[in-house]
Amino acid sequence: MGKTTGFLDYARMDCPTRPPLVRLGDFAPFHEALPLPLRREQGGRCMDCGVPFCQAGLAFKERLLGCPLHNLIPEWNDLLWRDNWDYALARLLKTNCFPEFTSRVCPAPCEGACACGLNGQSVTIRDNEGAIIDYAFQQGWMTPRPPQRRSGLTVAVVGSGPAGLAAAYYLNHRGHTVTVLEQDDAPGGLLTYGIPAMKLDKALVKRRVALLEAEGITFQCGTTVGRDISPKELDQTYDAVLFACGARKPRPVPYEGDAGGGLCYGLDYLIQTQRHLDAGTPSPLSAKDKRVAIIGAGDTASDCVATALRQGCKSLTQLIRKPAAYYPPELDDAHVESQAKFGRDIRRFETTLHALACGKDGKLRQAVLNTPQGEKTLPVDLVIVASGFSGCEDASLQVRDAMPRPEKVFSAGDMVLGASLVVLAIASGKQAAAQADTYLMGCTNIL
Repeated sequence: MGKTTGFLDYARMDCPTRPPLVRLGDFAPFHEALPLPLRREQGGRCMDCGVPFCQAGLAFKERLLGCPLHNLIPEWNDLLWRDNWDYALARLLKTNCFPEFTSRVCPAPCEGACACGLNGQSVTIRDNEGAIIDYAFQQGWMTPRPPQRRSGLTVAVVGSGPAGLAAAYYLNHRGHTVTVLEQDDAPGGLLTYGIPAMKLDKALVKRRVALLEAEGITFQCGTTVGRDISPKELDQTYDAVLFACGARKPRPVPYEGDAGGGLCYGLDYLIQTQRHLDAGTPSPLSAKDKRVAIIGAGDTASDCVATALRQGCKSLTQLIRKPAAYYPPELDDAHVESQAKFGRDIRRFETTLHALACGKDGKLRQAVLNTPQGEKTLPVDLVIVASGFSGCEDASLQVRDAMPRPEKVFSAGDMVLGASLVVLAIASGKQAAAQADTYLMGCTNIL
């Protein structure tokens, strides 16, 4: 498996990145590809370990251990080392329908479970995965594969985020006629609007959607279920309905009325930014020339940090409720950028927002903070709340629960899991597709 002594012969080599202060000038992707000979060496670092926990996908002590999709990681790392790219692609696609997404936005629990990391540095599993799928697209191997036969049965998938796209992919390959209903004006859900473009190039999402359309999936955008189509109409039109509406509802904060319009939620901020980037117009929620405070410490908060930096914020402070010891010492990409920009760590640990105060002009001017040293003030013009989500939006749940025949209704993704990872949403979409397929056909081969 791989090069027998590869983990000893080759050091871990991550994908290079553009310098932090350079990449702050645009929203273009900042990770660059390794030359193919070096990428092969990274595949050769994969050990022939007796139990490859990298593909386990288990929850252990509240931590995800290995890939939830059960990717055949040692197999395609070995094929990558042997320069057998087409077979590596076949093994990758066996378990993961969208590796171009997971290789860019997944936090790589597979690498945390890599045996090579027990005494050294883990294998660059995520980057190897991305190299395989990118090479496949470059070589023209990723062509439409519509099903040879149609079942004559129809399925509606409500929502086109990663869970909805995965469910549509598998149900379509089973021969069902799939229509994806999306309330936004473009498919992709948070892949399109919620993840900043420098982390996930929107051209990749459009490319995948075009491939799904060529395979026979219909996307009906600008359609809100419950307004444009009723639960009764859904029931009468489709043989099965699968809801994958996400969990966009933010945890509310009590400060909105005191913010003078200077407070917004993280996901709203990211969505507005992407919409206006697409349109080439300035966003009304821009951080340009503003003193910004961001509340929260998760992925959405980091995405807001990176976005505010690119918009040209005047200052930036991140308020984190937990102590610093709770977080790894390594900085993520967004905080590498903020440190390069401001020359300091922007995070204030064990700090919460107590109150907001506006100036005589009615606009937000100051935040009152609770800190370990007591109450302190912070000059602010914009507060972005990225402190998590409380679940699926009420309207989506009401439509799903109003379906006349619950036995033909299925759910997937963050709507079921709560706000989670893209890779978990894809796994959930695949699982829900298998359940829907079993309902329609009496059995399934979606594994």
